[in-house]
Amino acid sequence: MIKFGFIGAGNMGGAMLRQAVKTYGAEQFLVSTASAKSREKLQQELGVSITGDNTRVAGESRFCILAVKPYLLEELLPKLAPVLTEQQVLISVAAGVTIEQMKAWLGKQIRIVRAMPNTPAQVGEAMTGICFDDSTYSKEEREEILAFFKSLGRIEEVPEKLLNAVIGISGSSPAYVYLFLESLADNAVRAGLPRKIAYTMAAQTVLGAARMVLETGRHPGELKDAVCSPGGTTIAGVAALEEYGFRNAILKAGEACQKRALEMEKEEK
Repeated sequence: MIKFGFIGAGNMGGAMLRQAVKTYGAEQFLVSTASAKSREKLQQELGVSITGDNTRVAGESRFCILAVKPYLLEELLPKLAPVLTEQQVLISVAAGVTIEQMKAWLGKQIRIVRAMPNTPAQVGEAMTGICFDDSTYSKEEREEILAFFKSLGRIEEVPEKLLNAVIGISGSSPAYVYLFLESLADNAVRAGLPRKIAYTMAAQTVLGAARMVLETGRHPGELKDAVCSPGGTTIAGVAALEEYGFRNAILKAGEACQKRALEMEKEEK
């Protein structure tokens, strides 16, 4: 039996797969995608076994990762149920679909883990929130699942009821960071800096600031204050951000993500 199966290898699934193959080796993966073009590309790029048959992946993998769009699960899971056994584990990365709902669609007691990674998984810098259902897992199984997501970056175990908050803070927020980077670079280009240099400087600055939080353990507000000299340029910039609602915009974005995730849960019932 293959260790890891992937059903779906789009933006999120593909990001996870590309990094995980570096850790585990292509021979540990069996992947299915609907597109023949995608299958050919992935096979050439990663050397993984690949098929268009979802049930084959589910039946032949110990840990089967469901990396499809949430709305596809209602149709997909009943088709997978006949080939799944109690020895296998399904791992869903779909937003807005609860473990309870997935079990109802399966119509049988299959163990399910939900995880919310993000696309920086592709470079080993994912932030993943993960929760296990109430089923029994051996110590080895839990360690295997957690090790898989650790191979993609950092992880935090959270109750399922908090996964919508995870979506807001890490699942969707890389898009906000990219917007922020683009805006920083645009301003530098307006001031005369070449665009390639501007993107590099903006990205490295965000990376460095994030590492300062993670590695020093200091409060972000304290680190912000350390950059803001009295009467200086940084505090002038911070004041402008406050004037134009920077914090509120981020809060509203997270709130919108969580609201949409709740709406999706209700739509799937």
